[in-house]
Amino acid sequence: MNVTESVDTAAESVTPLRQTWQRLMRSAGPHAAALRRSIAGLGLAAALQGLALACMAPLFVALLPEAGDMPSRVASSAAGSAADARWRQALPWLWALTALGLAAHVLRWRAQGFDYTGQMAEVGHRLRLRLGEQLRRMPLLQLQDKRTGEVNAVVLGNVDEHLNHALIVFNLLAQAVITPLAAGLALLAWDWRLGLAMLLVFPALVPLYRWRRRAYARGMRALAQANARCSGDVLEYTQGLPVLRAARSAGVCAAHLQQSFARLEQLQAESQRKGSQPNVLIASVVEVGLLLVMAAGVSWAVQGSLNVAVLAAVTVMLARFAEPLSSFISFTSTLDLMETALERIEALLAVPPLPQLSPGQTPLRFDIAFEGIDFAYASGGPKVLSGFGATLPAHSMTAFVGPSGGGKTTVTRLLMRHADAQAGSVRIGGVDVRHIAPETLNRLISVVFQDVYLFDDTVLANIRMARPEATDEEVRQAARAAQCLDFIERLPQGWHTRIGEAGGRLSGGERQRISIARALLKNAPIVVLDEPTAALDTESECAVQRAIETLVQERTVIVIAHRLSTIVGARQIIVIDQGRALEAGAHEELLQQNGRYAALWRAQQSAKQWRAGRH
Repeated sequence: MNVTESVDTAAESVTPLRQTWQRLMRSAGPHAAALRRSIAGLGLAAALQGLALACMAPLFVALLPEAGDMPSRVASSAAGSAADARWRQALPWLWALTALGLAAHVLRWRAQGFDYTGQMAEVGHRLRLRLGEQLRRMPLLQLQDKRTGEVNAVVLGNVDEHLNHALIVFNLLAQAVITPLAAGLALLAWDWRLGLAMLLVFPALVPLYRWRRRAYARGMRALAQANARCSGDVLEYTQGLPVLRAARSAGVCAAHLQQSFARLEQLQAESQRKGSQPNVLIASVVEVGLLLVMAAGVSWAVQGSLNVAVLAAVTVMLARFAEPLSSFISFTSTLDLMETALERIEALLAVPPLPQLSPGQTPLRFDIAFEGIDFAYASGGPKVLSGFGATLPAHSMTAFVGPSGGGKTTVTRLLMRHADAQAGSVRIGGVDVRHIAPETLNRLISVVFQDVYLFDDTVLANIRMARPEATDEEVRQAARAAQCLDFIERLPQGWHTRIGEAGGRLSGGERQRISIARALLKNAPIVVLDEPTAALDTESECAVQRAIETLVQERTVIVIAHRLSTIVGARQIIVIDQGRALEAGAHEELLQQNGRYAALWRAQQSAKQWRAGRH
């Protein structure tokens, strides 16, 4: 199951906030403690801000006289003394309000230092490194099932989505909930009725939150899937544009891409449209609740049981709390965005690597044996290999031939351990590949694929990646042996010419020779050649063939070939069809057997004669 499917099949129920919190802390790694302190600091700052606002009640009581205490013009001197007394009573509360406000500001600034000092960026960096390591550890066959754009969305987009906004969201939520909660609790000391009335607004938020959270979670998952799909479609379209133009299908595939964009736009529009009325309803409920608190306060003030100064202070506080409380449910949608991103990240990190058997071993010789191999790409799917067995002598060439889809490439993938067989074993020098550490196995095998992938870097860097510690002279020697020097010297900046994405500035033959230069520089004892000359013109094929002759000397070589004329000199030819080794032997031996290989040979020779006759 790939990353997208694991999210598609996730339960519709809302993920508990505790689980989201745990996932966030796991993703923070060694910075989890610092992140917890920052979030706790934001919560404490919000509480201090609520206490600061609550100080307005005693402050207003001290500054504003009761209606019956209004001074007359006759008693001006007494009025001045009363004013001085009120200021003396108000001053401690003014200092308390100022101190609490400053403390909240400083604490919030220090808590957000997790962002400002680059710790959050470090968390994102470490998480991307973990994802990169996971991509290297994952079975390659599982990785090949995933679209590159969707993996890119996880490694880049999802990491940013769940980290970059974390502290901002927690700060908004804290100010929307903790600040009015702290103010309401403190207000109980001055008028328990108003304090209790303010606190009763919060229970109304709980059912509203539970109601909208499910819809937000469902919407965010759908949007995340649509965004990942769009990312894959954009990357696929961009990479395939030269082929699409040549096939006059750029517009057809552009229409498919536009459909993907339209689907994303539709989901975004539906999210806004479906959310507008509930959001207005939630804001109205909160506003009505706060207005009821105000109405109760006015009623008590009119009756004379509530100090008007306390009512004035509560009016200021309610005006301050109205917007954050009304937007609280909307703020929680970002939590669902974070949760969706965390789900995708953890789904990718949860893909287990192939098991490494103990004890670890390193082969001392390089003959290869396939013993009773059964393999299917999907659990319960059709077998690609069934009881396959073959022995490949060391320091010799073995060719795999047979119809397309017969299992030739699958055999080499099992040798390179892109996956493990469901039954049987693959051995190098008598050592099961499952006992060989992945790094050691990679050092033992060089591969020249039919479709060469080069990176958008210099020629020098593309060859050197086979052995990063190699000197410039060693790279040049490998390139010379691979027949690369003639075209490298013609490039604008020679060895330092960037060759474009996927090596697009080079011809097919030139890319193939760069790939062979890599294999020569790696100097591995086992070489796999997967149809290296199948798509080349005659001149390029001759150059590549000369490079291959240098590459295969004194090595154990496996060649996958459809053109039988290129492998007549192989020590052993194995005919593979329907997942079985039907025949094995040298070219002449197989012709004498007059079996499947002989029939393939006669068919190709007839095709050659037919083409020659037409010319």
